Amino acid sequence: MNKFERQSRQPADRQTLPEAIEGDLTEMPAEVVELGDAPPLAPKAALTQGEVRTILISLMMTMFLAALDQTIVATALPTIGRQFQDVSNLSWVITAYLLASTAVAPVFGTLADIYGRRAMIIAALSLFVAGSILCALAPNMPVLILARGLQGLGGGGIMPVVQTVISDVVTPRERGQYQAYFSGVWMAAGIAGPVVGGVFAEHLHWSMIFWINVPLGLASLAMLLPKMGKIPVFHRRRKVDWLGGVLLMASAVVFMLVLTWGGNRYLWLSPVIMAMVGASFAMAFAFVWHARNAEEPFLPLPLLGGTVAPYAIAAGGCALGAILGLTVHLPLYYEVVYHLSASEAGLALIPLAAVSTGGAAIAGRTMARAKHYKRVAIIGTAGSALAGCVLALTALPLWALLVLLSVFALGLGTAFPISVVSLQNSVARSQIGTITGAMNFFRALMASFTVAAFSAILLMALGADISLGGEHRGAVSSIPVADMVTAFRYVFGAAAALLAGASLCMILMEERPLAGPATPAEMAE
Repeated sequence: MNKFERQSRQPADRQTLPEAIEGDLTEMPAEVVELGDAPPLAPKAALTQGEVRTILISLMMTMFLAALDQTIVATALPTIGRQFQDVSNLSWVITAYLLASTAVAPVFGTLADIYGRRAMIIAALSLFVAGSILCALAPNMPVLILARGLQGLGGGGIMPVVQTVISDVVTPRERGQYQAYFSGVWMAAGIAGPVVGGVFAEHLHWSMIFWINVPLGLASLAMLLPKMGKIPVFHRRRKVDWLGGVLLMASAVVFMLVLTWGGNRYLWLSPVIMAMVGASFAMAFAFVWHARNAEEPFLPLPLLGGTVAPYAIAAGGCALGAILGLTVHLPLYYEVVYHLSASEAGLALIPLAAVSTGGAAIAGRTMARAKHYKRVAIIGTAGSALAGCVLALTALPLWALLVLLSVFALGLGTAFPISVVSLQNSVARSQIGTITGAMNFFRALMASFTVAAFSAILLMALGADISLGGEHRGAVSSIPVADMVTAFRYVFGAAAALLAGASLCMILMEERPLAGPATPAEMAE
């Protein structure tokens, strides 16, 4: 190896080198290269390890806020319904947040590439804190639902902006390890949220689940903002395609409403649902037509093509859909088949949520050390698919079920860091926010679709109303154990199919070199 070759293999400058430069830009569409070849707008001094640590801790606190708010509210809903004497609209407290957060994810990601990460993280956290205050002070249910929508606008912006800031601070090769830490944040929020929400609602006041966001949000800003001035600037000012953004958001909102109302408020084949499906697809086609003809579209369609993006997004969406679909429906299985109480059923979900973090950590370390980093995700998701098949084919005692769910979660967790980092590594630095927002958007849609699909599978298999609403609880408890076991075989089979699809996507996804410090093998060479 000559001197030039040795120098070319040295670690990339984590602060200024576009990540896509070590990928194969020659295979990317011309539109993507043209948008992404801008260098940083201003030189920055390298961040010290202490500063990187402070930024990542504040980002984890920020992410924890958004993750906690998706779990802490559920246990307080009965108390809120009793105080406002309005049980019929309780589901909208959850739905309003989900609709808003899903719709704005691509908006914040794109705006982070136009106006910068600092402005967008301030905007997202400000909306989130303001929405939390309004929720806590809400005098009635309509105001609470509107405030939850405002809170969702901030929460939906936090996710893509935080992931984009991580990409500015940490190189792709090292980033997988930090993605595992953020998976741990989701696990902690998933476990702590229901417990804290129940304690606040029972022993203090339900408004505390919203007041707690205020000091945590302000602390996150206080830690993050002083350091963000040193983070490299990769955004590129351009005209905002608001029409494209509105079309995309409107299509998503209508589609989410279809998934929420279908089979619940309206029959799936009712005229209302069919009209909403038609409207959603019409707006989606209008968005695609507009994006193809706009000079600088809101979401450049070439970003979603190629040999990396569609497979990475699909793999992450399948994995997220499988774990959320099982998390939502497994308590029903535990209560009917194993006769667990509601709190015991919640504890039995911990292996599914916690062990996935271990899988993410394994994948993150593999990305930092191995050249062929996607193999661990291929093996992991394939192993999860096999575990799902065993769950579908065999009736197991509770301990064996929990062991298999742990295996399922371990393999599933490997898909998250590899899909995120591979996706971000496939585009130029000035487009990471846009592609990250699009990833969060499509993964949320996939997760919502999977939850609705699992509910439809159970409904067809049981021939009973399995709605989790209080008035249907008796119907659920009267379902024979054998029928429930048979019905969940289809659910486990569907989860196995999703993970098989994720494994196939990982196989088809191009494995591009990751910018960052050399692997041990490269250093030895």
